[in-house]
Amino acid sequence: MEHPGWLRLRQALWPDCAREQHLADMKSFISRPDRYGQFVAYSPSSEAIGLAEASIRTDYVNGTESSPVGFLEGLYVVPQARRKGVAASLVAAVCDWSRRAGCGELASDAVLENSIGHVVHRALGFEETERVVFFRRKL
Repeated sequence: MEHPGWLRLRQALWPDCAREQHLADMKSFISRPDRYGQFVAYSPSSEAIGLAEASIRTDYVNGTESSPVGFLEGLYVVPQARRKGVAASLVAAVCDWSRRAGCGELASDAVLENSIGHVVHRALGFEETERVVFFRRKL
């Protein structure tokens, strides 16, 4: 099963990812409900309007003080449904799922240039913990 609403929202959130990769990721996530959570919000007419994907991370997560940690991997709400509490409901579901998995913290990230994402995170109750610039060197 392709879960068309979920797939459509993933494609909107991560448009550079190929459809086949989305489907492979979705299949992998569904096979590990102890590690990955997927939450889709629907309109009264049953249209998929919002998506939150989360994971349980046991490795070090920047800015956190415990382990395991729930991690909000992705959050997307279709433009016409924004500012109506959809994201807040999705994040509340992620928080509940994370608590049930034994987590005391929920973390997330947003790239430095994503100022709208920063505002949304704050509005959803997240606090900024640190800013990091990653580097690499080809060998």
